[in-house]
Amino acid sequence: MIDHIRPALLTHWLSQAATDGSPVVLDVREPWELQTAAVTPKGFTLVAIPMNDIPSRIGELDAHTPIACLCHHGARSLRVANFLSQNGFNNVVNISGGIEVWAQELDTTVPRY
Repeated sequence: MIDHIRPALLTHWLSQAATDGSPVVLDVREPWELQTAAVTPKGFTLVAIPMNDIPSRIGELDAHTPIACLCHHGARSLRVANFLSQNGFNNVVNISGGIEVWAQELDTTVPRY
């Protein structure tokens, strides 16, 4: 089962996850979405891989690194988090509400779309 965290609690999760390595926010949105609403890395590494590219690019991710998955509303990122979990990644969470809630709770400068 995948844990869910709200963007408002991400900073806390990142500080706890850092004990297991440098945490990653995996943004699985499409390139046009990244251009519309970008995330500024603060306390994490940002990796952008569109959801449909994850299976072919899974080797770019470290199974031992804590990963928080992000998309627009949280559905695609949950699918990716489940996929990663099924493929040996043991510290994966889903950012509930995605970039939409991120823009409301964590960084109001991020455009909503």
